[in-house]
Amino acid sequence: MRVGVVLLAAGGSSRLGHPKQLVRYQGQTLVRRAAEAAAAVRCGPVVVVLGAAHDAVAAELTGLSVRTVHHAGWAEGPGGSLRAGLRALTGGDAAPLEAVLVMLCDQLRVDAAHLRALLTAFERTRAPVVASAYDGTRGVPALFARDVFPELEALSPAQGARGVIAREPSRVAEVALPGGGDDVDTPEDVARLT
Repeated sequence: MRVGVVLLAAGGSSRLGHPKQLVRYQGQTLVRRAAEAAAAVRCGPVVVVLGAAHDAVAAELTGLSVRTVHHAGWAEGPGGSLRAGLRALTGGDAAPLEAVLVMLCDQLRVDAAHLRALLTAFERTRAPVVASAYDGTRGVPALFARDVFPELEALSPAQGARGVIAREPSRVAEVALPGGGDDVDTPEDVARLT
């Protein structure tokens, strides 16, 4: 099974005031930690979409088996970044993918084991969407089967993957992610980590 990974790490972290991608947690920056988890799954190519603080964030990925893509329109929202990552995985001479796994760099409870659980659920159920379930909602990390790619391509820049997940609840399989809403958006969140 060939599944690509899109790691969204392009945002400007406006509420935080400095790039959240470079915040350190358990001895690593958030972007490196997330990219290592993605690469450890070894399910297919990993694309990290960069935007704000492009050079500094890219430097954190040195030595990893990931490809970086700079998305110039990162400030318009996550939908454009997701499309840029998907196009990097599927464009040109790229081998076909069965699915794409979309993840963020600042979800503290996401590790390689959770990403593997999403893949296992997809293999078992063949659901078009396999989403993480936390805090009474379904969200990313989430896996989208190839048939759903056109819906991801159609996202407006301001939209994220959550709208695609919510569109048709009956087609979604869930994998529990306790504490999945624990992320880094504000100075208070960073203070909690240290």
